[in-house]
Amino acid sequence: MWALYRRDVQLSMRAGGGALIGVLFFLTVVAVIPFGVGPDLNLLARIGPAILWIGALLAALLGLDRLFQLDREDGSLDLMLMQEVPMFLTVLVKCLAHWTGSGVPLIIASPLLGLFMNIDGIAMLAVAATLLAGTPAITFIGAVGAAVSVTLPRGGLLVSVLVLPLAIPVLIFGVSAVYGAVEDPAPFMPPFLILCAITLFFSVLGPLAASAALQASSD
Repeated sequence: MWALYRRDVQLSMRAGGGALIGVLFFLTVVAVIPFGVGPDLNLLARIGPAILWIGALLAALLGLDRLFQLDREDGSLDLMLMQEVPMFLTVLVKCLAHWTGSGVPLIIASPLLGLFMNIDGIAMLAVAATLLAGTPAITFIGAVGAAVSVTLPRGGLLVSVLVLPLAIPVLIFGVSAVYGAVEDPAPFMPPFLILCAITLFFSVLGPLAASAALQASSD
């Protein structure tokens, strides 16, 4: 499992992997918003956390279709299905490796991109904390869509269509937690804890459903 984790992380970091492409897409989304809403700094500061979360969500969807596609093309997926290790554990490790290669760079870049939106320090830390708690859930949800579309030659759009509706609660509670950290009447911990619970829930359900879909596609 450690070898599989290192292999997937290395693949995501090179040859057009999700790390650089995701950060560049995240930067593009955040940089374009000020040109659309105008130079109102107060407005940018008010909508900034939501824009950062939307950009991170869309960037996290990039590369999800390749989660199992490359393994299927080179035959590695057949070996994973035949090994004695439960497929649930294999999918879980691959999801963690994908999140390390694509989700962690987004979390690191979020405070820097917050400068584009005139966000203060507390809001930047809150965005980074909520992304750290919520982006793994997007990966676990995306694993199900990637497993369902693994047999399709161009399943990238299908993965986004399947994942985006299920990821809306992650977006809602992530943005609510950030606004709770910067606005006095709204609490931070309840939406943040719900966000953590969603991630824990999909960390079990996602690999289980993805492993079942992969085994069904191999039959």
